[in-house]
Amino acid sequence: MSKQHILQVSELTKKVRFILESELNRVWLCGEISNFVGASSGHWYLSLKDSKSQVRCAMFKGANRSVRLTPSNGQQVLVRAKVSLYEPRGDFQLIIEQMEDAGTGLLRQQFEQLKQKLSTEGVFAQHHKTVIPKHLQTIGIVTSPTGAAVKDILTVLKRRNPNLAVIIYPALVQGSQAVNDIVHAINTANARNECDVLIVGRGGGSLEDLWSFNEESVVRAIYQSQLPIISAVGHETDTTLSDYVADLRAATPSAAAELVSQDSSELLQKVLILNQRLINVNKRKLVSYNISLTHFCHRLSRVHPAQQLQNQQQKADELDNRLTSAITRHLQALANRPQQLSHHFTLLSPQKIILQNKEKTAQLTSRLVSTIKQAQQQRGELFAHTISELQIVSPLATIARGYSVTRNKRGNIIRSIQEVKDKQELTIQMSDGLITTKVMAKQSPL
Repeated sequence: MSKQHILQVSELTKKVRFILESELNRVWLCGEISNFVGASSGHWYLSLKDSKSQVRCAMFKGANRSVRLTPSNGQQVLVRAKVSLYEPRGDFQLIIEQMEDAGTGLLRQQFEQLKQKLSTEGVFAQHHKTVIPKHLQTIGIVTSPTGAAVKDILTVLKRRNPNLAVIIYPALVQGSQAVNDIVHAINTANARNECDVLIVGRGGGSLEDLWSFNEESVVRAIYQSQLPIISAVGHETDTTLSDYVADLRAATPSAAAELVSQDSSELLQKVLILNQRLINVNKRKLVSYNISLTHFCHRLSRVHPAQQLQNQQQKADELDNRLTSAITRHLQALANRPQQLSHHFTLLSPQKIILQNKEKTAQLTSRLVSTIKQAQQQRGELFAHTISELQIVSPLATIARGYSVTRNKRGNIIRSIQEVKDKQELTIQMSDGLITTKVMAKQSPL
């Protein structure tokens, strides 16, 4: 017989504890509290039992601080615990980490199971959600028409933006009939398609009170809605599956009303700011257009035939005035020169020199007159040539040669047969007047 290893008691309890904790790890357990003891250290010690068995349990103060109920003997609870062994006594026990009332606990367990199922299907995926429109006109509300939630929503909407239209789709929000009512109201709102966004919710309450908004049929109705939906169930700390599937979650019904309503005073201020911006933009554009118009009018006036003719006429007048002044000065000088020569000849007194100078003066006078006439003739010819060239480029001269200008009723020049329609009235400008006519037929050149 081989020699076996003999265990110490502490070694055995240690091994058993290791096996229990590694194999079973954590479990959910429902049972009745008995032998409850609240130690001065803050730890709880109790037993959980059913009709056939019981097990010792401990819940340390770090965990029991979050428990919402006050445990007492005979109370049915649902616990989440770690399987373990208390080595000093060798007692099999549970270390409780979470404790809830049995009814609430079972609902919580169902909540987590359905949440996991729907999440796996992608019902809560972000890409399925619709962005809530910014500018809303009609708000739909799925809730009890007599509850506090609808009153809170209507109060906020009236204060912030009384111009919003509100449609209430009545539904029970608690009890056995609530689920069917909520689903029917959501489907009705989608079928009518008369609102821009739908608020689905109710006021606060216990988990049991809010449970209708955790039912799978309600969640799927919200998921399939074509209207954007805001979930507004309970208080800020309450969370339902409707919150996960909705396009947007509001902490409370009042918060939902604030999300869909823009403060009318803020909206008016924005309108005033935008209106002033529009006025400023239009003013700047008008100033720019006026500058451009003045510039183009100035350029047009410089190239217009009438302006060019006027400029040439003014230039010819200036040249004529200059020529006349020069002739006058020269003649005045010639008129004074014989007197100067006579005075000079009188001092010299030679008769022959006087006669020679008189002849020379007559020759110079004749040459001067001839030169002046020739210069006047050249200036006249230049002026006539300029007038002739201006007449060549003048539209009136073109018309005088047998051409005409055709315009429509707006005064726009017709340059192509493609711009003319049958029965269209046209105006034809001739050299001596206007003709109003109507197009009877069009014929393109061969």
